[in-house]
Amino acid sequence: MQDVAVIEDPAAAEVSLDPIRARLLAELSAEPSSATMLAAKVGLPRQKVNYHLKTLEAHGLVEMVEERRKGNVNERIMRATAASYVISPAALASVQPDPARSPDQLSASWLLAVAARMVREVGALITGAARARKRVATFAIDGEVRFASAADRAAFAQELAGAVAALVSKYHDQSAEQGRDHRIVVAVHPSMKEAR
Repeated sequence: MQDVAVIEDPAAAEVSLDPIRARLLAELSAEPSSATMLAAKVGLPRQKVNYHLKTLEAHGLVEMVEERRKGNVNERIMRATAASYVISPAALASVQPDPARSPDQLSASWLLAVAARMVREVGALITGAARARKRVATFAIDGEVRFASAADRAAFAQELAGAVAALVSKYHDQSAEQGRDHRIVVAVHPSMKEAR
């Protein structure tokens, strides 16, 4: 089971967003189960659960891990193919956000478009690496800072931009034939308290 799977196919995204199927995915990411076991957990008839499982399986979101003989029936034990899922903006290719369409770096729309591009690109890297059974070399920093004023926030952003520009200038080597380009995304936005 993968840690995170990226859903790029529009049909798979649609299937995963159905409330019943999303609940089944959650159950199967916690532990493998049969349609009968799931039916008892979610309060649905086994036949209905089985129908949803077949749909999820057809889109690669669940897989069979074992088949057991139970009485006169073969019971299929299923599990989610990942512990969690992210729907890539690529699933909505024609309407996905594009940073070039709203290039105002101070707008929330631009930040969201940059974040969507990052989800799409890193998602594609994860998918490719999983197929090749390799890892993706990435790095991220996540933290919080409390600004006393809007002026402090603006000064911080300017200083951060200067520091990043200096590092890029120091390490960027356009002539490195064997080098690999990397995208840098630095964002500052108001944090939100998570609901409990």
